[in-house]
Amino acid sequence: MRIGGYEKLSTVDYPGELACSIFLVGCNFNCGYCHNPSLISGDGNYIEKKEVMEYLKLRRDMLDAVCISGGEPTCNPDLKDFIKEIKALGYKVKLDTNGTHPEVIEELLQEKLIDYIAMDIKASPKKYRKVVGREVDLEVLKKSIEVIKKSGIQHEFRTTYLPILDRNDINEIAHTFVNRGDKYFLQQFRNTVTNDPVYHNFAPHKEAYVLSTAQFAGVSGVRGLN
Repeated sequence: MRIGGYEKLSTVDYPGELACSIFLVGCNFNCGYCHNPSLISGDGNYIEKKEVMEYLKLRRDMLDAVCISGGEPTCNPDLKDFIKEIKALGYKVKLDTNGTHPEVIEELLQEKLIDYIAMDIKASPKKYRKVVGREVDLEVLKKSIEVIKKSGIQHEFRTTYLPILDRNDINEIAHTFVNRGDKYFLQQFRNTVTNDPVYHNFAPHKEAYVLSTAQFAGVSGVRGLN
């Protein structure tokens, strides 16, 4: 298990719960805007799983949940066993995913190993390849979305509102991938740390434009404006 880092206490990564967020190394996307670029392929500076598990054992009385993020967690063949260890300590588990492995998501759901799932929808269909840096089978992403919608657990979909996306892209996402009534959030883009240095030169959308887009597309809310 390649763990790139962990945030010992988070009040925002798992809605309504005090959580520890664990970031796994490895991703099958190469998003230029990624704010955790060292997790895409790994820089060799990993944290021992033993350290993380010992922390979780010590903090069972203080923490409610664990958020497993990345990178892309579903690329890791040891993910299921890792979650089983965490669940054995009594924690709720939230999974962050890009939706490229619906079979992994389905297996975790069938074994009741996750309690909350958040899927990133990176772009409108015509811009997906440009945003993630590789060809993507959109039908696979749609399969993950349907699996998540039918899961019966808490879930959400979200898009980082990149400068190369506009309100029409967000509206298309809201009608192509998700439906009105689904939890779908916009997240403000930050250019402080990015995988591709070009993104440092991109200014985030103005707050007024982000809010007007949210209203136009009927999204559930906006995060990261302040």
